[in-house]
Amino acid sequence: MDVWQMLAALSVVLLLSVSLVANLLVLLCYCASADLRKQVSGVFVLNLTCCNLLLTLLNMPPFGDGLCRAAAFLDSFLTTNAMLSTVGLGLDRWVAVLFPLSYDSKMRRRDAAVMISYAWLHSLAFPSASLALSWLGYEPVYASCTLSPHAAPSAEERATPNWSFMAFTLVFHGLTFFLALIVLCLTYLKVLKVARFHCKRIDIITMHTLILLVDIHPSVKERCLEEQRQRKQRAPRRVCTFIGTFALCFGPHVLTRLLELLPWVSVARPWGLFTKCLAYSKAALDPFVYSLLQRQCRGVLEGLINRLVRRDALPEPRKNGAPLLRLPHSGEPLGSDAGPSSLSPTPS
Repeated sequence: MDVWQMLAALSVVLLLSVSLVANLLVLLCYCASADLRKQVSGVFVLNLTCCNLLLTLLNMPPFGDGLCRAAAFLDSFLTTNAMLSTVGLGLDRWVAVLFPLSYDSKMRRRDAAVMISYAWLHSLAFPSASLALSWLGYEPVYASCTLSPHAAPSAEERATPNWSFMAFTLVFHGLTFFLALIVLCLTYLKVLKVARFHCKRIDIITMHTLILLVDIHPSVKERCLEEQRQRKQRAPRRVCTFIGTFALCFGPHVLTRLLELLPWVSVARPWGLFTKCLAYSKAALDPFVYSLLQRQCRGVLEGLINRLVRRDALPEPRKNGAPLLRLPHSGEPLGSDAGPSSLSPTPS
C-alpha cells in the first residue's frame, strides 16, 4: 500500500466514523420528537439520512467480483438517491418560502412520498442498466468498486473506445448531478431573493422605530443594528452552504469521471482518491447541514442530554426499602424541638 492509498484509507475511516455517528443522531432526533416526524421535510431528511447511513455501513472492501459488482451497484444507487433527496429538500423550502400560506395544501406528505418514489426509480434505473451491461467493477484509480468500462471481459473491448459507455456516463451524470445542481441553484437563489426582500422590509420598520424612539438607550440601538446585520448575512450563508457542499463534494469526482472518457486524459491516482474522499464526505456533512445544526434538532438533542444527566444525578434507592428521610409523625412539632434528627437518615 503506497502513501496516497494509506492517507485515503485513513481519511475514509475518519469520514465514515463521523458519518455513522452523525446520521445515527439524526435518526435518534426523529425517533424522539413527534414534531419532527410530522413535518413534510422530515420525509426527505429521513430518506437522505438512510441513504447516507447505508453508504457508510456498506462502504467496506469487497472480496470477489460478485461482491464488488454489488458494492458498485449500491454505491451508485445510494449516491444518486442522496442527490435527489437534497433536490427534494430544496423544492420543499422553495414552496415554504414562496407560498407560506398555502404550503400545507401544496406540499403534503403524499406529494413528498411521490417525489421519494421517483427518486428511488430514478436511482435504480442507471445502476440496473450498468449491471446488465457489465459496466460495474473495481477501479484502481479510485480504489473502489464503481462504474467502470474495464469490467468487460474481452481484451479488444478494453483497447477500443467504448462509445456506448461514454454516452451512458454522460446521460447518467447529466440527469443526476447536473440536473440536481441546476434545480438546487434555481430554488435556493429564488429563496434568497425572497429572503432579501423580507429583510429589507424588516430593516425599514426597524429604522423607523429607532428614529421614533428618541430616548432609547444606545446599547439597545446597537443591539438592534447588530441583529439587522446578522439577519442580512444569515440567508446568503445558508444558501451558500446548501449549494456549496453539494457542488464541492460531488463536483470534482463527477468532472473527473467525465474527463477520463477522453482518450488522451489520464487520471492520477492521488487525484482520483482525493475526489472519492470528497464524495464520501457528503454523507458526513449532510446531517449537520440539514438537521443537527437546525434549532429544532438542537433542542431535541439538548432535551435528551438533560434527561440523561438528570437520570444519572438521581440518588440510588435504599436496598432495604426504607425511606431516605424520616418524616415527623402526626402531633410531633416541626420546630426546634424536632431537632435535626427529624431530617436525618433512619438507621439501617
